[in-house]
Amino acid sequence: MSRAHGGAMRYIRSGRRDPASPEPNLPTTASMTDGNPEAATKTKKGEATRALILETALDLFRERGYEETTMRAVAERAGVALGSAYYYFRGKEELIQTFYGRTHTEHLAACAPVLARETSLKARLLGVMQAKVDTLEPYHRFSGLLFKTAADPRSPLNPFSDASRPVRAEATALFAEVVRGANERVPADLEAELPNLLWTYHMGIVLFWIHDSSPGRRRTRKLIGGTVDLVVRLISLAGLPLMGPVRRSVLRLLADVEADDAEDIETDDAAPAGEDPTPA
Repeated sequence: MSRAHGGAMRYIRSGRRDPASPEPNLPTTASMTDGNPEAATKTKKGEATRALILETALDLFRERGYEETTMRAVAERAGVALGSAYYYFRGKEELIQTFYGRTHTEHLAACAPVLARETSLKARLLGVMQAKVDTLEPYHRFSGLLFKTAADPRSPLNPFSDASRPVRAEATALFAEVVRGANERVPADLEAELPNLLWTYHMGIVLFWIHDSSPGRRRTRKLIGGTVDLVVRLISLAGLPLMGPVRRSVLRLLADVEADDAEDIETDDAAPAGEDPTPA
């Protein structure tokens, strides 16, 4: 099994931070430039240059596709030296990971009022899923182009890859907040796994959205409305005493699959560089 596919099953079960909070122990821009106007000016200029490189890269990805776009072309279009482009981004992969981070930040901002207002699991999940397609909509065409590369299980751009782990962890934490802030009681064993399952569900919706050409993504919105209702009903049923044995069996199955996946990852890590451990 590939390393990228392995990332899909290695869920982050503890140590999550609030997606809205800053990284722990990292100095902020303000703290680094307090009392130093020259440093503040350089920092703002650097942030502007970084943003310019990112926007230029996204434009070129739209025009030429990911594979055909080079860092040299990005630098030339942005009007910066190639060394400067590599100073801000180690390569095209980091540009895309930064794009993932930006769309996630936009999603968090759109979800904040929903989660502050709604208390039912259905309303919270529905609002978060609707906010996802709303905030992604400006990138619909680009997402379709990117999908050609990101769909490769071994690509670091794959949402399940190790490289995508930070954004995936924060998105999973968002779904944990969806569940945690709801009035409905969820069995403890299911609550521990539910954010991961909801993240996987939301990736399925995103995949459908990428291929949806209906006006206003009408089909995607209809799918969200119907599936959110089904998901919430299933969660409610899973909490019934009668369903306890079935629920525990499903959770054990997921744990077993994850354990097998971890063994495959160790095999991949042990294989010599450039050698595929998977038998022909």
